[in-house]
Amino acid sequence: MELIIVWVLNALSLLAVTYLVPNIQVANFTTALIAALVIGLVNMLIKPILLLLTLPITILTLGLFIFVINGLLFYAVGNLLQGFEVKTLSSGILGAVLYSIISWLLTSMLTR
Repeated sequence: MELIIVWVLNALSLLAVTYLVPNIQVANFTTALIAALVIGLVNMLIKPILLLLTLPITILTLGLFIFVINGLLFYAVGNLLQGFEVKTLSSGILGAVLYSIISWLLTSMLTR
């Protein structure tokens, strides 16, 4: 049950990001649910591989390159799904950061 609550909270976070970043658009709540699921899967499956492959540049930039990786994955999901659009890479980076912060805040307030 808690997993479903976190999933819905992530979808709500994604909808909140669309109001804060003008270059990110989500068609409706169903699309936000699907996008939240795909973002979670991409972060679970692809992100660790990218972090390992880009470890030297991540160390060189003192970890700031992780923001670029998160933005690229957010941007890629925006190009992959119909109804979820991320227009630029910079809005993808900003959207990924805001999505993480809002999702963390909502999850920490509404779950144990």
